[in-house]
Amino acid sequence: MNIEAVKLAYFSPTGTTRKILQGIAEGLGAESIEHIDLTLPEADTRELKEIRDDLVLLGVPVYEGRVARTAIPRLQRLKADKTPAIIVVLYGNRDFEDALIELYDITKELGFLPIACGAFVGEHSFANENRPMANGRPDFEDIMKAKEFGLKIRAKINGLDVIDESSLIKPPGNTTYIERDRSAMADKAATTVEEDCTLCGDCALLCPVGAITIEDVVKTDNVACILCNACVKGCPTGARVVDDPMINKIANWVSKNFQARREPEIFM
Repeated sequence: MNIEAVKLAYFSPTGTTRKILQGIAEGLGAESIEHIDLTLPEADTRELKEIRDDLVLLGVPVYEGRVARTAIPRLQRLKADKTPAIIVVLYGNRDFEDALIELYDITKELGFLPIACGAFVGEHSFANENRPMANGRPDFEDIMKAKEFGLKIRAKINGLDVIDESSLIKPPGNTTYIERDRSAMADKAATTVEEDCTLCGDCALLCPVGAITIEDVVKTDNVACILCNACVKGCPTGARVVDDPMINKIANWVSKNFQARREPEIFM
């Protein structure tokens, strides 16, 4: 297979998954890179053509040890026909648990052939200066490892006469995925410190589920919010915050117990 063009399909609220896929694509040495950004609400209705001949890199963040819920129906709008794919999950230095095997199952059902898989680390959604959780990642070292992964994928593909079911790489994980119960956080959401807010509207533009509206104040739909913290990390004045006792307790525990740097894991 001659790698001239690759497509990057991703759900990446804070941009970390996108950076890793871009690094892999650069390592592949593709002449053409097309982005299929599934992050914002318009991805729910955008017309998507069937992907046939190109190599596709698919990436999502890990929430609760699984593929981010919002990403699933958007990924399921993609259609392929035995199209080779590289699948990637990005997690906040704790664990990717069953996210990679879940993404494998999803993409295979859509007609993709996952021939390589990777789990990379990115800054945790709830990380901040006082509560470090892989802050600043993916960093230079992560991007270099993503490029190295791309080089290895290229070598693998060049060594294959044909890409078919025999080329598949199944990642680790439980096929009965870890249970996730978000009921305790169903009404939790980022909030706005009004005295710091300039009503610039950046938070609303960044929200992957359209949970934020700007009027005379910033309003947030707590039920719709997925706590991705794109609005928090993207607010130019620091006016968007998540400051809930239960969330703080969980985030502080993760920060305390998962400080040791975890490195990318690849499966080929």
